[in-house]
Amino acid sequence: MAMAILNSPAQWIAHFGDARKPTAVTIGNFDGVHVGHQKILRGVIERALAMDAVSSVLTFFPHPARVLRPDVAPCLLETLPQRLAEFATMGIDATLMLKFDQDLAKLSAEEFARKFLVETLRARAVLVGANFRFGHKQAGDVKLLEEFGRKNGFAVEIVEPVLVDGLVVSSSAIRAAVREGRIDDARRMLGRPFALAGEIRSGTGMGRKLVVPTLNLATEQETLPNNGVYATEVVIAGKCYRAVTNVGVRPTFNGQQLAIESHLFDFSETLTSGPMTVKFYARLRDEQKFSGPDALREQILQDIARAKELFATR
Repeated sequence: MAMAILNSPAQWIAHFGDARKPTAVTIGNFDGVHVGHQKILRGVIERALAMDAVSSVLTFFPHPARVLRPDVAPCLLETLPQRLAEFATMGIDATLMLKFDQDLAKLSAEEFARKFLVETLRARAVLVGANFRFGHKQAGDVKLLEEFGRKNGFAVEIVEPVLVDGLVVSSSAIRAAVREGRIDDARRMLGRPFALAGEIRSGTGMGRKLVVPTLNLATEQETLPNNGVYATEVVIAGKCYRAVTNVGVRPTFNGQQLAIESHLFDFSETLTSGPMTVKFYARLRDEQKFSGPDALREQILQDIARAKELFATR
């Protein structure tokens, strides 16, 4: 069954009815849905199964910092559709996605918990991290949530963070890894390759004529890998093709605008539109300026050979 996506308490109640089941729920932004988030989501699903409840996520859009502190709001790892798709892939039954605005921000911690956890979701289990904060000016903490839960019939479970290479996994750590081109580090923290999703767009055609044919990706994602050449997989129409991808400005052709160009192995179609996803597996080299198209083509052929070797060992 597809995950239900509801945008208000009224929608939740209309969907599940007045006699609706209780929920096991977690609350947060979950940017990237990394291995720490996945641990929480698995716990939600386990609790829901154990008590015949609805496994649920309460999340927000836009990111609260975009409303409250736009000058320091983070660049996000994923778009909203990607985030929701990850919840669904994990097996979550339903997501209550609240529009974050000043009215929501003004709710006290007690008002927030009563309105959403008690009256709407009928929560019986709430799973959060130890640093969880909620309510106006983030006045509510885990201790307050536990006290509120004891009075209103839900248990609070604190989920310990996940460590990778001895460091706590976080969305900010993954953002830094992606921006610095540390794709392997990002993959370990995400539990899957970092991916950019978007639409195929027409390029200049220069690559096909002078170097190798490529598909260009236009994406709305905010966090991009550091400029360079990567071993990737490209997903088009449900099919996956191994590839090399350049993220950069094409200095050999005196380019100025950022482009994300992928040369797909064993692919000969000419596409100018349609959805496309690029999954990043390894960084091959920095982007650099060559003396001309022939020198660039020779380097790309070396990149392709190296990428094929890397994929052969996986």
